Amino acid sequence: MAERNFDEDRGLESSTVGVFRSAKVVKGGKNFSFEALVAAGDRNGNLGLGYAKAKEVPAAVEKATKDARKRMVQISLNGGTIPHEVLGRFGASRIKLVPARPGTGVKAGRFVRPLLELVGIRDVLTKAYGSTNKKNLCRATLAALESLRTKEVIEQNRGVTIG
Repeated sequence: MAERNFDEDRGLESSTVGVFRSAKVVKGGKNFSFEALVAAGDRNGNLGLGYAKAKEVPAAVEKATKDARKRMVQISLNGGTIPHEVLGRFGASRIKLVPARPGTGVKAGRFVRPLLELVGIRDVLTKAYGSTNKKNLCRATLAALESLRTKEVIEQNRGVTIG
């Protein structure tokens, strides 16, 4: 279900992670609305996750894409992988990201993979624990990626050199 769009002006790509339908029951029947979860990234360390609702699917995807671009964050990477092992949590979902050797590829589920690819990670291992709800798993992945720190950043913050 991962649909990809490319934004020419900033070199951003977006991927639709999921589309959800919700219904409100009223006197005349059911009123349906759609929600979209979209990831946007430049494959160079920037990633955003957007979520939006609308009466139609294309409108929801467009609003979510705009939201993802607005919520872009910088992620610390180590070449084509992550600098260290990390655990991300959101709600009842937990995800473990483990750095991998070059050539391993992105070993991840279908909801986590677009986020990792759009941020520019080429080699990583993942394991999901607890709930595998799309929204919570994506948010847990984003939380894990945001908590990554490179060796240089840690040395600078602590004022010491790590051997």
